[in-house]
Amino acid sequence: MKPTTLRQVTDFDLKLLRVFKIVAECGSFSAAESLLGITRSAISLHMGDLEKRLGMRLCQRGRAGFSLTDEGQEILRASETMMASIEEFRQHVNQIHKQLRGEFNIGIINNLVTQPMMQITNALGCLRTTSANIQINISMSTPTEIECGVLDGRLQVGALPLIMPLSGLNYSPLYDERSHLYCSNKNIMFSNADNFDYSKLNQLDAVIPSYRISTEAMNHHKLLNSAATASDREGIAFLILTGKFVGFLPEHYAHFWVEKGLMKALAPEQIYYDSKISIVTRKGKRTNAILGLFLDELKS
Repeated sequence: MKPTTLRQVTDFDLKLLRVFKIVAECGSFSAAESLLGITRSAISLHMGDLEKRLGMRLCQRGRAGFSLTDEGQEILRASETMMASIEEFRQHVNQIHKQLRGEFNIGIINNLVTQPMMQITNALGCLRTTSANIQINISMSTPTEIECGVLDGRLQVGALPLIMPLSGLNYSPLYDERSHLYCSNKNIMFSNADNFDYSKLNQLDAVIPSYRISTEAMNHHKLLNSAATASDREGIAFLILTGKFVGFLPEHYAHFWVEKGLMKALAPEQIYYDSKISIVTRKGKRTNAILGLFLDELKS
């Protein structure tokens, strides 16, 4: 048989080598039929193709029986080494998936932990369950700071209200958040909160967010008398609890004080607005395995 140079090992070559290995282990074409699930003539064709690809006779077959040539024995040993390396590579790849490692940086708006739909909490828990080698770093911040962090790569993902989408970011809705106008039990409006006269909104001293809010939220705040500002929801709650101010808070966040009789929503059936909490990632950036797992868990 004319020697030939093997320039490239293809998927077809691997298939032929696997057939060769089984034939060599079985000791004949007929014995290999049941294991391979193909006929002797098909096995013979595969062996012929392999010998042509390698440019050498691998076995003797005929009336005298089946036997490997010296070259065939060397190819068998080399192919077994190669198959073992491929299997080791496969197992190593699967092990990497099972043992994710690295940092996961997420930015979340303040006071979202009281949201009863705990997709973020559950997804973060899944990361830790999957691998103890994942370092989770949470930054509690404003929507603007979170968007900037995702854009410049400091954060891999963020959770924030959808206000005005930025062109470089992807926004995926997570859940809706309803906000009501609250007063404390020290406020004169508390005893008559359910029957509050909507037309008197402009008479109420209110704490207004100094951070960016949606157009709908802004329209509601314009109806109030701005008497103080706060940089986050906790600051708004502080001032509401003084009894001197009213302010908008998400109902899940205000629930703690409402249950204790320390806060009430004013005309809750009339005065409210909804915000869409979204997961934000950077456009065009390839999703790594840790972020991919986190996003998959959010969807499930």
